[in-house]
Amino acid sequence: MKKIAYGILATLSGLVLLFSYRTSLGEAVVASPASDGASTAVDSAAATTSGASSATSTPSESSTPSATSTPSATSTPTESSTSASTSALADGTYTGSAVNTRYGPVQVQITVSGGLITDVQAVDYPDGNGRDRQINARAIPILVSETLDAQSAEIDFVSGATYTSDGYQQSLQSALDEAAA
Repeated sequence: MKKIAYGILATLSGLVLLFSYRTSLGEAVVASPASDGASTAVDSAAATTSGASSATSTPSESSTPSATSTPSATSTPTESSTSASTSALADGTYTGSAVNTRYGPVQVQITVSGGLITDVQAVDYPDGNGRDRQINARAIPILVSETLDAQSAEIDFVSGATYTSDGYQQSLQSALDEAAA
């Protein structure tokens, strides 16, 4: 009888862990063009706590804290250097500094036209083996899309490509700083 009870409890525990594991949001998250890091964190927390149905929020909903967010997740918006720099970007093509990651360097090039980022290219990223190529073939287009939507370096990391995402974000910020100068 004890073995049956333990088996049932183990099965239930396994199911709870399985269904509570969050893999990634993929294309379901809509980035707000004028969002800063604090509101992005609020959006991610709200999507996590309220389920997959709220992950498809509109940009106007994502810029203000929702009723489903916890009080500790709300914060007052602060002027970040990224949002200040995107409003006064000079037209041209700018290459960010190469950022060394655990798996290799990451470097981003942006094209600015009319004060907006119109094109983003990852000119250097880890591709030394098949696994690197597989990860970055999925991650780079997502990061580029996030950048064009956000018009800043305040973008979400890609699950499974943390090192590339971090290097991409740092290189993007240096390119934005260069465009703002």
